[in-house]
Parts: sequence; C-alpha cells; structure tokens
Amino acid sequence: MGCGGSTLTATDKKLDEALEVKATAEGTKDGLTTTPKQSAFVFVKPHANHDAVKKLVTETFAAKGICIVSEGEIDGPTIDNKKLIDQHYYAIASKATILPASELPVPAEKFQEKFGEEWATVLQEGRAFNALESCTHLGIDTAELDRIWKAATPADKVIKFGGGFYCALIEPEGKPPIYTFNAFFMNMRSKFTAPDAAIHYYVVEFDPATLPWATFRGEVLGPTDPAKAPASSLRGLLFAGWEGMGLKTVPNVTDNGVHASASPFEGLAERMNWLQRPLKEDALGKQLLELGIAESTLAAWTVDPRVPMPDGSTGSLFDALEDLDLTACCDKAVAISKCAT
Repeated sequence: MGCGGSTLTATDKKLDEALEVKATAEGTKDGLTTTPKQSAFVFVKPHANHDAVKKLVTETFAAKGICIVSEGEIDGPTIDNKKLIDQHYYAIASKATILPASELPVPAEKFQEKFGEEWATVLQEGRAFNALESCTHLGIDTAELDRIWKAATPADKVIKFGGGFYCALIEPEGKPPIYTFNAFFMNMRSKFTAPDAAIHYYVVEFDPATLPWATFRGEVLGPTDPAKAPASSLRGLLFAGWEGMGLKTVPNVTDNGVHASASPFEGLAERMNWLQRPLKEDALGKQLLELGIAESTLAAWTVDPRVPMPDGSTGSLFDALEDLDLTACCDKAVAISKCAT
C-alpha cells in the first residue's frame, strides 16, 4: 500500500518501492539527506479482527503519518502449523510447546525442594511433559488443561523457576498426576490457532524525527492495560467503543485488541517470524549485518536471550532495546554484540 497521493503504473510503483527501500537503508532520496524510517510489525489480535477495528487502525495510522507498507491475514491453522505464536512468545512457549520436558533447564535442587522427589527420577519414569504434550498424554483439550493447571495454585503445587518459567504438579481426575510446564500459555495460544481465528497484520514505517518509538507505543498504540490507555490511542478507543466494533467482551491486558513491536529490532524479529522473511532480505537486517553483527548472533537474538550488557550486567536483549529509535537501537545493538566477543 503506497503512502503518496498520486496514481502509479506497475513499473513506476516497482521503481518507487526500490527507491524507498534504498532511501530507508541509506537515509537519502533524490540526492537529499533524509531521516531513515523505522519499521514496526503490528497486528490486530483474533478477538478484535473485525472490519470496524481494521478501519480504526488504518485511519489512526494515516492521521499520525504512519505509512502502511503492506498488510494481510494469517489464519489460525497456519499460525498453529508453523508455530508462529509460539515463536512470538518464545520465552514462555519454549517451555510449553517447543521444547520437550527433558530439554528444559529445570533446576534440580529447587524441584526437589518443592516437590520432594528428584527431577532425574521423574524424567526417567516419564512423568513430565510440556503443556502441548500434556494435552496429548491426558487426552484433554486446552480448556481442561487450563482448569487443572489453575487448581494447582491453591493446592500449593506450582513453582516459578524464573521469568516465564513455571512448573506444576497437576492432578487430572482418574489419572496419575504429572508434572507440566507453562500450561497457562495453551489457553492464550488457542485464541490464535483456532480454525476460525486470524490476525490482520500491518508492516508500517514512520519517521523518528516526527514520531519517536516511545510515542508510537505509548500514545498511538497505548499501554498493555487498555483501561489505562490514553483515550485517543488505539487501545483506549477499543476499550471505550468495544461493543460497537464487534468485540464480544471488554478488552483486558491479554485481549487488548492490537499488538505492535516494542522496538525496531523486535519489528525485525517479528517480520522474520510472522512473514517468514529471511534476515538478509529485511532492510534492518541488512543494516545490522553491515554494521558488523554476525548473522548467527542476530538469529539468536530474535528469541530474546539474556545477554552480556555494556555496563557489565546481564539482561533481556529485547528489554535493552525497548522504545529506542532506529539509530539508537542500532548503536546499542552493536555495543551489546561486542560484549559477547
């Protein structure tokens, strides 16, 4: 989707797109210095994927000078088969659907202290499963797994090993107890993978000189809790007018209508995941490679690892780059990459 007001022929359009890509990468166009555009990945979540919401998003972006470069739909079965939502929430999903229980970094001492038995014995006896495996092993759906998981909390049979890493001893009726991990993710996942579910995505660009990333997230999108979002933000407007836009329930922290990348780097990671775009074919991916960051490092970074920081600490890569504009994001990414060498 173009951002200009003129009508272009197919040939003109291809030439214009090529110039725009070059201009974005180099910060120049027609011999003039311009501010490089920064690109985010945005999607309307399945619960809000209605024409009225998409119209609101399109009109809001136009009013804020945000250019929609491309848009489209990705349906639930595709999201399920390609594990797109699992990759999107990798830190949580890796323990729920991606890695088997035997490959999870379970701290054996904490496990034994909590549950009174050795982790190695549980594995040997086949009594531990990730959330996806638990559904298959028990012959239950995600809703029933969620119910059993929630019952483990008041029974004091849940332990948190770290950020986004939980283990519970669950007790299904008429079946032996088993250990499972991050089962709460399955209910959220099912909202994206149901046969009739779909997201509507947008690849957008905007000028950091007129719209800083922090403003894009805080004022255009709105904070995670829509009840606290500015009235004019997308999440604020959805919270106030949800019934008229076809939503079944009032938006909340999980079902808040719209997602957007938290930084230029997350935008890159999300385009690579949702659009299956190779790193070298993305403008920011190319830029970071040209800045000397190894392809293997960038690929590893897309799942938000904990990495050494310039100040000597260790922390989340995504957190370190959150809300930074394009140039600052690239500069910090280069600095972080040097800490690992």
